[in-house]
Amino acid sequence: MKLFTIGYEQQTLTDVIGRLKKARVSIVLDVRAVAASRRPGFSKSMLAATLAENGIDYVHLRQLGTPKEGRLAARAGKIGRMHEIFERHLQEPAAQLDLARAGEIAGEKRAALLCYEASAAHCHRAIVADRLCRKLGCEIEDL
Repeated sequence: MKLFTIGYEQQTLTDVIGRLKKARVSIVLDVRAVAASRRPGFSKSMLAATLAENGIDYVHLRQLGTPKEGRLAARAGKIGRMHEIFERHLQEPAAQLDLARAGEIAGEKRAALLCYEASAAHCHRAIVADRLCRKLGCEIEDL
């Protein structure tokens, strides 16, 4: 079993969908706190509709997004600080609920965690993927 992650930084929606389809992903778990984007096609409604047109389900798990303080740290290049902030955030009850929901979905469907950052190593989605795979016993693949 695999859990995929994907970042759309410097990618077109067509490119992202192509990578998802090639990996046979059936559902995208959007782990952005704010599911809006200046990149064409990546705001929540448009993304969900385009994914649906391509046979891919979409779920926004807002509580698995990085809090504003963490996003600011990441933009400043303070990745370690962002990880600390996000790890604390994951202890919140709402984040725990979304993490459990993500685990249920990923246990049943071929899922990909989606966020902006191109490099999973610089993104909080790597932390989410690690937590999920420890629970599910799966392998992580960054698309």
